[in-house]
Amino acid sequence: MKQNAVFFFLFLFPLFCAAQESPLQWEVSSQKHNDSSYTITINATLFPKWHIYADSVADIELEGLHISWDNDNIQKNGKLTATPKVTDIQDPVFENRTLPVYTGRFSLSQKIHVAGTAPASLKIALQGFASNNEEFIPVDESKTLHFEGGTVSAAAGQIRIPGVDLKNPVSPCGDETQSGQGLLTIFFLGFVGGLIALLTPCVFPMIPVTVSFFTNKASNKKQAIRNGVTYGFFIFLIYVLASIPFHIIGNVQPEIFNNISTNAWLNVFFFAIFIVFAISFFGYFEITLPAGIAGKADAKSNIGSISGIFFMALTLVIVSFSCTGVILGTLLVGTASEGAWSLTSGMAGFGTALALPFALFAMFPNWLKSLPKSGGWLDTVKKILAFAELALAFKFLSNADLVEHWGLLKREIFIGIWLLISIGMGCYLMGWLKLPHDHKGQKIPAIRKVLGVLSFAFAVYLIPGLTSSPYANLKFLSGFPPPLSYSIYGTANVEGKGVEPHITNDFEKAKQLSALQNKPILIDFTGWACVNCRKMEEQVWTEPEISSLLNEKFILVSLYVDDRKKLPPAERFTYTFADGKEKDIETIGDQWATFQTENFRKSTQPLYVILTPEGKLLTHPVGYTPDAKKFREWLDCGLEAYASNE
Repeated sequence: MKQNAVFFFLFLFPLFCAAQESPLQWEVSSQKHNDSSYTITINATLFPKWHIYADSVADIELEGLHISWDNDNIQKNGKLTATPKVTDIQDPVFENRTLPVYTGRFSLSQKIHVAGTAPASLKIALQGFASNNEEFIPVDESKTLHFEGGTVSAAAGQIRIPGVDLKNPVSPCGDETQSGQGLLTIFFLGFVGGLIALLTPCVFPMIPVTVSFFTNKASNKKQAIRNGVTYGFFIFLIYVLASIPFHIIGNVQPEIFNNISTNAWLNVFFFAIFIVFAISFFGYFEITLPAGIAGKADAKSNIGSISGIFFMALTLVIVSFSCTGVILGTLLVGTASEGAWSLTSGMAGFGTALALPFALFAMFPNWLKSLPKSGGWLDTVKKILAFAELALAFKFLSNADLVEHWGLLKREIFIGIWLLISIGMGCYLMGWLKLPHDHKGQKIPAIRKVLGVLSFAFAVYLIPGLTSSPYANLKFLSGFPPPLSYSIYGTANVEGKGVEPHITNDFEKAKQLSALQNKPILIDFTGWACVNCRKMEEQVWTEPEISSLLNEKFILVSLYVDDRKKLPPAERFTYTFADGKEKDIETIGDQWATFQTENFRKSTQPLYVILTPEGKLLTHPVGYTPDAKKFREWLDCGLEAYASNE
């Protein structure tokens, strides 16, 4: 059975279509009657020949124009009224059925009752469907409504810390430019991913076939080398170009990439995709692209010259997607929080590794004789990748579970699943577990048995992670399983393993304790799905000399920038940046991501900041610092700066 890999475009070529211009122009305002009673008014104008459906019709699933908001403290008081009243038309879109619509200019009024104090602003959504008898489009827009006499959320005043001077901390120690991973490191990781992709059945057999094509079609060796190098360059270029749309996305707001990598539903989608890929790689069915996509690229590859070579490269990229897509998907989500250039660097590394053998074998065609022949070993590689994809799938599900607080994959459950996958891979490699295309009595090579033993050894390594013992901290895997605090044993699984339970998502409380106990504040900008954050917590913070400092000398507060839990209605607000742009602060993560970027001009995690209770910066902030000695030196410097500032 074959499946169409329509998700190809999500991994390689995200399509950005221009949105249909809305035929509706509108403004929203409010009128105060008393402290608990307001009227919301929407004044709207439709383009000529357009209408918007006024009422919902259940039997045709038509939704009428309506307004809504996300604040349980504000309730509608009566029905939505319109001026002028609706007009009935014979609608050709719905077989000349008589339907009520709004046309031209009209106003909508909705009385509301406010429980408690009215907020300073509220995001109003206007939704429905519009038509001009030829087009039928949804209307889904929102605007900020400002309430007369409304109270500004206390949280709104906490976004900016007045005393922060990034250029002039009390002490110059720290690293202003340090980030999660260097571009060269990410390029190398992408390169390794490309090397793995080369060993898959979708790519490896293409090497001798393609190189032989260039060699036989060229009039001389020089032309064969030129064509091979050009072919390799185009493979590299295609993967680099695939990252360009993410540079465009990155201009929206600084934390957009963190939002991509930690979006719960995107991670659930990747979980489902990786499960499908794994089942396919096990041999139960084959994933292929729609024939038209590869066919059109392949047809143009016969043109000849530079354009023909380009389309040959594009054909390779497309037809190999069923093997490379899962690696690229991991690269996309794994580097998204680092920014667009990190993604470009990873894609460049991947493209370089994939392109290199085609260029080298074209230059030295005699090397083809030493190239291993395609055979059963490729099927073994593919099935090993299937087990790896199965394990990675649960990492994506874990990301979603953590940021949404579903409680599905506690640390021990996650490790237990990986334990079963490791045992399953070991049984396959030893020949005890038969998968499609395996046959009884086949000879198991020594290398497979060695890999099988390593798989079983890894399973043994995972076993302590199922317990609440001091050995449950699997430092080798830091960042992949959920944190130690996210345990079926509750807080028992973090005792004696480093930092004691500390303040979470409450900067105001940290300021109060800092002033009361005369200790500096250490802000830990972190994320539930942040791999490097877990590495710091489980490999660096657990060092005795560092854990004692964090527990005794600082007020440690962790602010989760990817926490999708909604703020209480009274604490939601719209934040206005210095350039006039607005952002809706609706979740805990929205608040702390904006807090980080506005005060410290960085959007990567982890980021560590040392402040006085008044908000004065004591040192330069630092990011991921895996060297425990350097992190200790930075902490000591912060304590010295705090003492000198008193």
